[in-house]
Amino acid sequence: MLICASQLPGEHLAIARQKVRKKVKNTIVTNRSFARLARNAPSLVCGQTVFCPLANAKKQTVNNSQEELTHMKVNQWTMGLAAAGVISFGAVAQAEEKPSHQVLTAVSSTALSGFVSTSVGWEPGRAAVTKRYSYGKAGDQFNLDVVDIKLSSALAEGEWASGYNVELWLGPDAAGYGNQIAAAGSGIAIKNANVSLNIPVGNGIQAKFGIFDTCVGYETANSIDNPNITRSRGYTIEPTSHTGLVLSDKASDALSMMAGVANSYDAVLNAGARGGKSQQTYLASASLTAPDSLGFLKGAVLTAGVVDGFVSTTAATVPDQTLIYVGATIPTGIDKLTLGASWDHLNIDKSSADIDALAAYVSIKTCEKSTVNVRVEYDVAGTGVGNAAEFLATTATLDYKLWANVVSRLEYRWDHDLNARKGAATTGTPAVASRNNGHSLIAQIAYKF
Repeated sequence: MLICASQLPGEHLAIARQKVRKKVKNTIVTNRSFARLARNAPSLVCGQTVFCPLANAKKQTVNNSQEELTHMKVNQWTMGLAAAGVISFGAVAQAEEKPSHQVLTAVSSTALSGFVSTSVGWEPGRAAVTKRYSYGKAGDQFNLDVVDIKLSSALAEGEWASGYNVELWLGPDAAGYGNQIAAAGSGIAIKNANVSLNIPVGNGIQAKFGIFDTCVGYETANSIDNPNITRSRGYTIEPTSHTGLVLSDKASDALSMMAGVANSYDAVLNAGARGGKSQQTYLASASLTAPDSLGFLKGAVLTAGVVDGFVSTTAATVPDQTLIYVGATIPTGIDKLTLGASWDHLNIDKSSADIDALAAYVSIKTCEKSTVNVRVEYDVAGTGVGNAAEFLATTATLDYKLWANVVSRLEYRWDHDLNARKGAATTGTPAVASRNNGHSLIAQIAYKF
């Protein structure tokens, strides 16, 4: 209970006043003592809504100066770009009116990545000038393979999220990709250039408009993502990319699907089939992933896909092509051993030149830094007794990680003509079949960024 001083009797009031005077006297400090306390006393600092030590106020002043210096440098850089004609002064004025964090937010959503791949090859005997697989290099020389540059922004959160993906190839491999800029055979190709949109239906359907990778294949165009340096025969007969629309949906943890429509079967930019007379290419694929309940098989993936259409040409007689693909990655229950298999069938309408390519993959992780990948292939082209061409190929690759962000691999490849028609290696000018066996030793050094 609180009692006012006026309610105390006079005698008790006098005693209370003496106690208060004594307490105040004991708390009085000298000017020197107050000066020592004032250094650490809380003060109200400009720009802050609470009391804080003066030391913090000094730091705040330094930070403000640093921000002003950074802002001044940005302004100088921006004005330099405007003076050079790269951007307009109107854009500079608009940028000055907006808070800088809006620009930083837009830039931070874009990721830059890619790789630089180089290699050196050696072929015993006379080097083959053409290979039976994509992006083959002449033997006995150093090579720049490709420079891959990728700018992308992943889908943000939200029902109506959007993003984009741009991936360019620079270098000799770009000439073999199929969608070069300008003249055919140039060293610049647009591997991917698409806008991604999320459609809030079910678990969310992702739509891609533009240039996108094909939906079939065990291997990819980027060699650093494959178990081996050289490509398989199956990859060689598959399309690489398409220009059109593709929809993908993850129906569940076990099932994902993809379907789309494109201008043509091949990767040529903005070119329709048969003169663009409504002859589109259609593609679809589905992947099943084994659940944890399957024991050691959990994580196994089975994929099947099909691409059907015409290549980009104005000729009305060009045949329809259908590529059927089935592939799987199979865990074995042994942590360091993984198996894989693929089958590609290329059907060319009204032709006996169909191709079947089968491949088996074995991956063994020998230690923390090294992995051995082996691929065995069989392919047959054509039909009829005595008309089919059969080949066998074995590729062994040692992947050893020595440097951070660097892919360092050594590979041996053997190609064999089972029909003894000397089709395993082609040499000379003009190129002619010359050997039943082709041997290649290749080293690859690639840096990922």
